[in-house]
Amino acid sequence: MVFVDQHEYLCEEEKRLKEDRERSRYWKRWGSYLAERQWATVREDYSYVTKLPLKTFQSCLGSHHPRENGDAWSHFTHDDARSRAFRWGEDGIAGVCDSHGLLNIAFSFWNEKESVLYRCNSHNSFHLELTTCSDFLKERLFGLSNPQGNHGESIKEAHFHLDNTPTHSYMKYLYKYPQRRFPYQDLISENARRGKADKEYQLTDTGAFDGNKYWDIFIEVAKEDEDELLFRATAWNRGQEPAPLHIVPHVWFRNTWSWGRESASKKPSLRQMAPLTAQSKHWKLGDRFFQLSPSPAISNSGQDIQPQMIFTENETNYRSLYGGTNSQPYVKDAFHRLIVNGERGAINPRCSGTKSAAWFAFDEGDGVAPQDCAVVRFRVSKKYEGYLDEEHFDDVIEQRRREADEFFWRISPLPMTDDLRNIQRQALSGMLWCKQHYHFIWDQWANGDPGLLQQA
Repeated sequence: MVFVDQHEYLCEEEKRLKEDRERSRYWKRWGSYLAERQWATVREDYSYVTKLPLKTFQSCLGSHHPRENGDAWSHFTHDDARSRAFRWGEDGIAGVCDSHGLLNIAFSFWNEKESVLYRCNSHNSFHLELTTCSDFLKERLFGLSNPQGNHGESIKEAHFHLDNTPTHSYMKYLYKYPQRRFPYQDLISENARRGKADKEYQLTDTGAFDGNKYWDIFIEVAKEDEDELLFRATAWNRGQEPAPLHIVPHVWFRNTWSWGRESASKKPSLRQMAPLTAQSKHWKLGDRFFQLSPSPAISNSGQDIQPQMIFTENETNYRSLYGGTNSQPYVKDAFHRLIVNGERGAINPRCSGTKSAAWFAFDEGDGVAPQDCAVVRFRVSKKYEGYLDEEHFDDVIEQRRREADEFFWRISPLPMTDDLRNIQRQALSGMLWCKQHYHFIWDQWANGDPGLLQQA
C-alpha cells in the first residue's frame, strides 16, 4: 500500500487482499492448489492390502490398514495414476482447484509420439517392471521415485512458474513439451546407473530439445471476479518444421463418493448442455459452467478448430490394472484410450460423468507451422452466457496482468535491474504455485473407509 498525505492508496490486488482478509469476498476460493504429484505418496499407499488375494484387494482398494514395510514408491506409480482413482487428492499440469480440492482444472497434451516405458503390471507381486507400451496422453508431470533417482525423488520435466498473485487473480505457467518421444527409459536407466557422487541426469541432458524441436506452452489463468476463471493456453512451435499437437484441458471432480462416507445423492456430475458447454453440479460448490471457444485455424483452410467434449468417470480401471472387473464401463483412463488408441467406446456417449475434457486437435495437414502458435480459450464460470466473447476474455487477462505488474512493483519500489526484479517475482510466484491442497484426515486413513472394509 502507499500513503500520500495520510491517505491510503491501494492497488487492485491489494484491494482484493483486503476484501479477502475482511471476508467480504472470497478471492482465495480458487487458486493453483492442485498438486503436481499425487502418485507415490504415503497417503495413497495401499501396499499392505496388496498382500491379500486379488478379489479381497479389489474390494479393499481405497481403505487403509495399519501396515508394515509399506512401499509407497512402487505401489502407486506414475503409470498407475492414469488408470487408478486417487483417494486423497488429485494432480495435473498447471492445475487449479477450489480450496477443498473438489473441482479440478488442468491441462494434458499429446504430440503423437509419446510412449510410456514402465508400469507396475503384476497384480501378484506388485513389482516394478520395464516394458515397452503404447503411446499415452500426457496428463501429469513425470519424475523418478525415491529408489529410482541417484539423489532420491526428482522431477524430470521442463516447467516454470512464471507469475502468480496472492489472490491468484493472475497466474502464468510455462511447460516445455518435446516434439520427440519423451525419453522415459533413458531417464530411468541412466539415473539408476549413476551413483550418489554423480550429477543427476536431467531431461535437458537427453537431447529431447535438440534443434529446438519442442513446444513452449504458456498457460495463463485470470479471475474476472472471485468465482469467474478464464484460461488461455498458447502453444508456440519452436522447431523448424510443422508439428501436430493435441491440447486437452480437463475439468473433473475428486473422487469422494467411492469410500462409503457420502450418500449416493451427493455424487457430483458433469454433463454437456450445449456443443461448447458442460455444466457441473456439486452439493457444496453449486452449479458451474465449463465454456469453450473454438480455436483459430492453423492452416490455409481458414476453418476454426472445434473442440470435442468428452466424458467419463473418475473411477479406477480394475480390468486394466489388476485383471479385475469394472463396476461400470467408463473409467479414469478413457481419454487416453480415445485420443491415443482411437477407442471410441471408452467415453460415455451420453456425454456425462465426473470427469470431462475438451479435445482440441491441431493436426490438420502437418500440424502447426514453425514459429506459429495454437491457442485454446475457455472459462469456468457460475454464469452461462451461451458463447465466449474472446475480445472481452483477452482484455480481462491483460488487465489482470497489468495489475500484477503494479502489485509486484509496489513490493520492490527501490531501483533494481529488470533481471533482478524478474528473479524476485518468479521466486515469489513459485511459492504461490506450490501452495497446494493437502487433504488428510488421520482417523479415516488409519481406520479405513467403512463401505469398502465391509465389502472385504
